Amino acid sequence: MIQLTLNNERVSIDAPPDTPLLWAIREQTNLTGTKYGCGIAQCGACTVHLDGEPVRSCALPLQAAAGRNVTTIEGLMKTDAGKALERAWNAAQAPQCGYCQSGQLMTAAHLLRTAKKPLSRTEILDGMNGNLCRCGTYNQIAEAVAGAQKAMSGGRA
Repeated sequence: MIQLTLNNERVSIDAPPDTPLLWAIREQTNLTGTKYGCGIAQCGACTVHLDGEPVRSCALPLQAAAGRNVTTIEGLMKTDAGKALERAWNAAQAPQCGYCQSGQLMTAAHLLRTAKKPLSRTEILDGMNGNLCRCGTYNQIAEAVAGAQKAMSGGRA
């Protein structure tokens, strides 16, 4: 049994320590918002936060999360930042097929949380780099991140 904090709740997961965190989350806790994309940590669909930092859960062994805090898209969407991102995402019409969206949102949340100043479009696109979208909605995603940043700063971004 490996213990960790998942979306602010202490959980014990009964899986081999080398099980990818993605599969432990999806199969053992039934949180299916985190998606499998490529299996080699390249596309970003499986992005979760580990102690606040974005990680690709398809390539991270469960044992690496032992005793640590893991936040999935389900946990993010319960926060003010997650709600602001969701509203901005919808306003910008960023979701298309939706498959990459949970990973995109997890990366965007970290980007906004760590931004020291309002981000330019180029900084947003650079910060989101590495998250692939098969539908090609990068312009809408950048617009959504900028919109969420503005909403979260009270309209000052």
